[in-house]
Amino acid sequence: MTTVVLTTLGRIRSAGAGSGKLRALRKNRLAMTGGVIAAVFVLVALFAPLVAPYDPARPDFANALAAPGWSHWLGTDDLGRDQLSRVVYGARASMQVGVVAVALAFVVGVPLGLLAGYYGKFTDSVVSRLTDTMLAFPFLVLAVGLAAVLGPSLTNATIAIGISQIPAVIRITRAETLRLRHVDYVAAAVANGGGDATVLFRHILPNATSALTVQATVGIPAAIIGEALLSFLGLGVQPPDASLGVMLSGAQSFLAPAPWMAVFPGLAVVAATLAFNLLGDGLRDVLDPRGATR
Repeated sequence: MTTVVLTTLGRIRSAGAGSGKLRALRKNRLAMTGGVIAAVFVLVALFAPLVAPYDPARPDFANALAAPGWSHWLGTDDLGRDQLSRVVYGARASMQVGVVAVALAFVVGVPLGLLAGYYGKFTDSVVSRLTDTMLAFPFLVLAVGLAAVLGPSLTNATIAIGISQIPAVIRITRAETLRLRHVDYVAAAVANGGGDATVLFRHILPNATSALTVQATVGIPAAIIGEALLSFLGLGVQPPDASLGVMLSGAQSFLAPAPWMAVFPGLAVVAATLAFNLLGDGLRDVLDPRGATR
């Protein structure tokens, strides 16, 4: 009976804490603004065929370099392709890379971070040295190098960006595991005969989700910028497919006669990255107040 009462009280406290965090997040106007803009990008990516008014790859030479107007709200490029449609599909590629690359980094990085932080000693040394080696290269430099080795394509760019984000995920997970493995409920689980898998996946990992959630919101905008850079350099999305980086690359020769070719995809990259960064800052303030005060 006592156990049931304590369990019920714990659930009530958890629910209350969750409601309080949600209210605190709602009061953060910048975070909510970022969340709304990020949600718009996600919806546009999901429903791109319905949102785009034209085929993004179809040329219309009669309307080449047309200024923004009623027929083409964001103008057209040098081949007469609708800029709005290409921005929509470019945002779709960016969201795809952002989500898939971060998911890849988490699938690899979280287990390695858990093992390094929980077992320590030899396991920690091996994982930490591997992480330090990868962190010796800046994120974008490592992504460009991996994409160049794998070959130019959206899939390979996603893999390269995901691999480049693994070290950051490992460090966050390892740090949280080192902090949590000494708390009372973990010690109690071990004393009650809980195995390593039970301790790691039922007690440590669920309580590390706050830090990992914040890391995900930081990783997505980094992946968006990475995809734009790789596509700009010809290592990501290949023409005639639409990508914000491909659009910026193609706009270099037309900055004077058609500045809208660079302005709108550039604004889309800025808006997407800023939105997720604002959301990540708000989540960090709410979920990890210790980090917010450091």
